[in-house]
Order: sequence, then C-alpha cells, then structure tokens
Amino acid sequence: MTNYLLSFAVFIPLAMALVILFIPSEKKGLIRLLANIGSILQLIASVCVFCCYEASSGLFNFVERVDWISLDLGSLGSMSIDYYLGVDGFNVSMVLLTGIVMAIGTFSSWGISEKTKGYYLLLMLLATSVMGCFLALDFFLFFLFFEFMLLPMYFLIGLWGGPRKEYAAIKFFLYTLLGSVFILLAMVGLYLSVIDPVETAVNLGLAESKNLVTPQIVEKVQLMLASGELQMDKLVRTFDIIAMQNSANFIPGSLLDIANTDLFMGVSLRMIAFIALLIGFAIKLPAVPVHTWLPDAHVEAPTPISVILAGILLKIGGYGLIRTGYSIFPDMATELAWTVGLIGVVTILYGSLNALAMKDLKKLIAYSSVSHMGFVLLGLASLTNEGVSGALYQMFSHGLISSALFLIAGVVYERTHDRMINHYSGLAKKMPYFTSIVIISFFASLGLPGFSGFIAEILVFLGAFGSSTTNFLLPRWMTVVAALSLVITAAYYLWTLQRMFFGKFSVKENSWKDSLKDLNMKEYLVLVPLVALMIVFGLMPNIVFDLTSTTVASFLSHFGPFVK
Repeated sequence: MTNYLLSFAVFIPLAMALVILFIPSEKKGLIRLLANIGSILQLIASVCVFCCYEASSGLFNFVERVDWISLDLGSLGSMSIDYYLGVDGFNVSMVLLTGIVMAIGTFSSWGISEKTKGYYLLLMLLATSVMGCFLALDFFLFFLFFEFMLLPMYFLIGLWGGPRKEYAAIKFFLYTLLGSVFILLAMVGLYLSVIDPVETAVNLGLAESKNLVTPQIVEKVQLMLASGELQMDKLVRTFDIIAMQNSANFIPGSLLDIANTDLFMGVSLRMIAFIALLIGFAIKLPAVPVHTWLPDAHVEAPTPISVILAGILLKIGGYGLIRTGYSIFPDMATELAWTVGLIGVVTILYGSLNALAMKDLKKLIAYSSVSHMGFVLLGLASLTNEGVSGALYQMFSHGLISSALFLIAGVVYERTHDRMINHYSGLAKKMPYFTSIVIISFFASLGLPGFSGFIAEILVFLGAFGSSTTNFLLPRWMTVVAALSLVITAAYYLWTLQRMFFGKFSVKENSWKDSLKDLNMKEYLVLVPLVALMIVFGLMPNIVFDLTSTTVASFLSHFGPFVK
C-alpha cells in the first residue's frame, strides 16, 4: 500500500469526482456524502504519510517514479518527463495540512445548495491539484498541478461568491496566471540547462536500466559532462527538480550554468531566473506589492473556499519558493537575501497596518494573512536553521489558524449576512461558546505563548536576528522593525474582540437578534479540531521539527560556499 500511498492521496478526490459526475444533480445529499468521503480518505492518507515518514534516513520517502513522456530531440538529445512524487521535510507537514484543511473545507460546504454537483466536482479537482503540487518532484508535473488550481478556484469564487464575485475571480485568475508565466520562463531555462545523469548513463550504455545506475556511474557521467566528453545527442534533458539542485548536472555554457557569465541588460541569466521564480511564487504567497488580489478574493469567496485559499493555497507560494528558487539557485538567493528580507518586513508591516484599518471582519483576517506570510519570506531570507524552520512552521501553523479565523467570520455572516465589525457589540452574552473559540483563535494568531503561532514567529525572529552575526545576510534593524507588527497585531485583534464581543449587546438590525445563536453541531465539528491542533502543535512543536530538521540542515549546507 505504501508504494502507492502518495498517488492515492493525490487522486482519490479526482476518482470521487468521476463518481459524482454520473450522479443526477437532484441527489444533493449523496453528492455531499461522496465528496466528504473523498476528503476523509485523502485526510487518512495524509495522516499515514505524516506518521510513517522516516526523517532519519535523510532521503525522500514513499517515492513513486514512472517514465511519463519521452521525446527524441535529434541532435539536441532527448527529453524526459517523469511522474515523480516524494516526501521530505519540506512537504511532509504540508501534506498533513492539505488533508486537514480540505476535509474541513469540504465538510463546511454542506450548506451549499445551489449548483451543488458542480461545486463539489470543482472542489474535488482542487483537492487533487493542491496535493499534487506539494508532492510533485518533477517541475513539469508541479507546473501542471499548479495550473490546474486556477480553473477550480476561478469558478468557485466566480459562481458561488459575493456581490463582486466576477471582479474578484478575474483578478485572482489574472494575477495567478501572471505568476505562472514567470515560473514557466524559469522552468524552460532550467530544462534547457540540466540533464538527468541517470537516464543519460542508460543512454550511453553505462547501465542496462535506471535501477542499475550506481552513484559511481552518476559521478562518471557528471565528470564527462563537465569535461565536454558527452555528445549533445546523448544527453537526456529533464524537469527533475532534484537533478536541478545539483550544479554538476548543468550543461557547461548553458543558459543557467553557474559558470555562465552572459548578461541580459546587465543582469546574469541565473539572477533573472531566480527573480522570475521569486515573483511567480510571491504572487501566490502573496507578498507586497503583488498581494492586492487576496483581500478581494477572500471577501467575495464563500467561507469554505476562503478557508482553503488561506489554509493551503497560499502555502504553495512559500513551498514553491523553497523547493525551486532557493534550492536550485542558492547563489542568487544569497545575493538577494537582503532584498527578500526587506520584502518580508514590508509585507509584515503593511499587512498588519491594513488589518488595523479594516472595518470588515473578513478583510481584517485577509490582511492578517498577508502579514503572517511575510514571516515566511523573512525566515527564508535569514538562511539560518531557526529562520528556515520557523518559515516552514509558520506555513503549517498559519494554515490551521487562518482556517479557523475564516470559519469564525463565516459563523457571523451566515446568521446576519453582514461582516462589518461596528454592526455588532456584546456577542459574548448571546454566543459564549463561540466567543471562547474566537478568543483562542485570535490569541493564537497574534502569537501568544502556548499556541503554534508563537513557536513559528519566535523562531523566525531568532533566525533573522542571528543572521546578522552568523552569515551577515540581514541587518538587525529588519528584525526590530518586523517585531513592531506584534503590537499592531495585538491591537487589531483586541480591538475587534472589544468592539464585537464585549460590552452591552446590540446589533445594527433588530431582526438579527433572534438569528445570533451559539454554535451548532456542524460548526463545533470544524472549529474544535482546529483549536485543539493550534494548542497541540503549540505545546509539542517537535512533532513537526523532528521531521523537518534533517531536510533543513541539508538544505542550508548548499549555501555554505556562497555565504561570506
């Protein structure tokens, strides 16, 4: 079973979508049930991956690799695209997060009554695309899953969203498509520059099959490549992300070879490729100034889609940047560390200041997400063990916390169809259990000790501050300025609590008073597990760190030659 566990995790929602496709649209209950079964099976698979992952091996776990597309390019050699999945410390927590958030998002969609069949078909396609993105180790396959996310999200926002849903959906589509273009340009450059030493060895007759290629044979092929002994028509070009991370696999004199000194408008080609990946994934993260699509998408999207968007889709931006940009171009990542750190600091402050100014609860949470994603960039830019570990943990922690926050906004909106903070007061008297969950979630998001958000943020701060004395990449003032956001974050959350939940009970419309009842069973089932996980991973962060530490250490070792 473990031989196909990753494929099961990726494609079980798609298989369920195919079943739903043949069910009459009138049978809404059955469609909902099947979609939830699909998401639960995906969750079970993701939990199995997380629990069975062996970090001590230092290798990818559950690897699935099959030849998919092979083309003879004549004098240019041949092209190889593989169906290649695997798990390491970078994506093991993201796999678990995807299973959790997709299950909660699917279950919280139970109230969708219009175009139910189409909604769940798109949701299942989205679940497959997101999980595939986190597991793909072939850049072509990764890009395929990345692009497939566009259409489901576009229609889920555009058909089931709020009053300005068309505008928000088009803005989301155009921004993400623009990011995809930048990623595609870098991907093509890498494909033209990198060979697969294993398949090239088979092509040269040094081994009968890929399974018989030893590390010694790989090293021989790489030496032959470096010395110019290999004929071009014998090379096997690849989209293998792991092969791209080894500079010995780059064709000498190719576009993105580390020794290539060619410039385009005064900038090296490797720098251009890294910047293209940075922009492409920063849009998805999102980082300032390419963040403006996010508040609109969140405000107009239905609550379950906001949960999925904030909980896991944003994390693909951070994960993609780590897996490709930073891992393939350590020299350029080091050179631009100061710039990436500055973007992170600006994103943190800008997002928190905008959240402080928001009167719409959902917009406040959306800008809070922008601010918290800035910590990912700051931690990565530090290139320290604490910083990178904190960035990974921030993605995981924020996925849990932001999911709960958007569900909270949905609880209020479903009862009154209004999200304005100043239209409510004293809700704690009418909804005490709901208020308790709001308080816990707000405190977790602002980084109170005992919650997962605190662990992530303190590690990022430690890594960024320590960078000034260990690798000299980030100045201390960046950490100090970023720390100001903690005060601003506390201000907008405490202000919201005081305005909406405490004091004398009052609402804008008298008709709302009867509808503002405490949580129902469905809401308890989605909120309580998230709150419990915030606390568990806040008190026992080693559950994740034990799985990521080996990969982070290996990742940072690649930056040694480029750090002064």
